[in-house]
Amino acid sequence: MEVVETDVEVHTPDGTCDAAFIHPKSGSHPGVIIWSDAFGLRPSMRGIGKRISAEGYSVLVPNPFYRVAKAPVFQADEVAHFNFQDQSMMAKLRPLMGSITAPGAAEKDGTAFVGFLDSQHEVNKKKKIGTQGYCMGGPLVVRTCAAVPDRLGAGASFHGGGLVTDQPTSPHLLAPKIKARMYFAIAANDDQRQPDAKDKLREAFAAANVPCEIQVYPNSQHGWCVPDMPAGPAGPIYNMPDAERAWGKLVALYKVALA
Repeated sequence: MEVVETDVEVHTPDGTCDAAFIHPKSGSHPGVIIWSDAFGLRPSMRGIGKRISAEGYSVLVPNPFYRVAKAPVFQADEVAHFNFQDQSMMAKLRPLMGSITAPGAAEKDGTAFVGFLDSQHEVNKKKKIGTQGYCMGGPLVVRTCAAVPDRLGAGASFHGGGLVTDQPTSPHLLAPKIKARMYFAIAANDDQRQPDAKDKLREAFAAANVPCEIQVYPNSQHGWCVPDMPAGPAGPIYNMPDAERAWGKLVALYKVALA
C-alpha cells in the first residue's frame, strides 16, 4: 500500500513526545507501535515503520528519549561508528536509555501511544493494536502489552535485551497481565550469554496461558534486524536473510492477532 508519513506530537504524563505517524493513504487500519533500539527514532526506524504500514497498518514510531532530547539523537555517522566499548560514547547513551527504562516510564508512554492511535481516524479501533521492539525495545513491548492488555493484540521482540532478569521487575514476570499473542526472536550471542532466558520466557507465558513463540536465530548476532547497526568485532551485525525471516514472522503474527 502507498503510505503517508507525518511528524506528530504525543502528549504523555511526562511531556510531549515527538514521533512519526505512518499510515496507508486511505482507509482505517489496525494500529502498531514501534519501540526502537538504543539509537532511537531515526531514518532506519522510520523505514521499518513505513514497511509495516505498507502491509496495512497505521503506525506510530515514537522518540523514546523525548524526556531528554528531540529526535534524531544520533546522526547516521554516529550510529555507523558507535563502539559499545567506548565509555565516552556510552556516557551519551546511558542517560537516554535510563529515561525510558525507568520504572513506570514505558507504561505511561505505552498508554499514551495507544490513546493517540485510538484518536486517529486512520486507526480502526475495532481491531487490536500490535507492538514491535528492537534490542532495548524488546522489554518495552512486554511492558506495553501488560500496561494496556485490552487493546494490545500482538507483541514482537527482536533481539530484546533484559527480557529475563533476577529482579522482581523482570519483564517476563508480567506474562499474567498480558492478553496479546507474543513472539520473541533471540540472537545467538544473547542465547549464549543467557541460555536459560528462553526457557524462563517460555515457562512464564505457558503458565499464564498466553500464546507465545520463541525462536533462537543461530546465525545472527544481537541487532541483526536493524539495517544501520554498526559492525561488531566479528563484522557486520545486520543479517538480511535472517532479518527477512524475522520480518515474515512479524507479518504473520499481525495478520492473525490483529485481524
